[in-house]
Amino acid sequence: MIRIIVENVLLFLAPTVCYLVYVALTRPDAKGGVAALDDAPLIWLFAAGAALVLVTLLFFSSTSGGLPGQSYQPPVIKDGRIEPGRIK
Repeated sequence: MIRIIVENVLLFLAPTVCYLVYVALTRPDAKGGVAALDDAPLIWLFAAGAALVLVTLLFFSSTSGGLPGQSYQPPVIKDGRIEPGRIK
């Protein structure tokens, strides 16, 4: 569970990290670290992070599955070959 939370937080912070790297590379007189956030477009960074998390969650969400009452049969090895799992 903690892995899922950490991954989503990192996705949310990714636009801000990219912005800080961009500022550090393009502005030689820029102050490093948190001081660069003083002039940052925080609303846009927040929106970009939220959109990135939302798109990722929607992309990886499970939309397939069986009907109520069906059961899942896990993969099995028969005659040295793996037969994939299926819903019956």
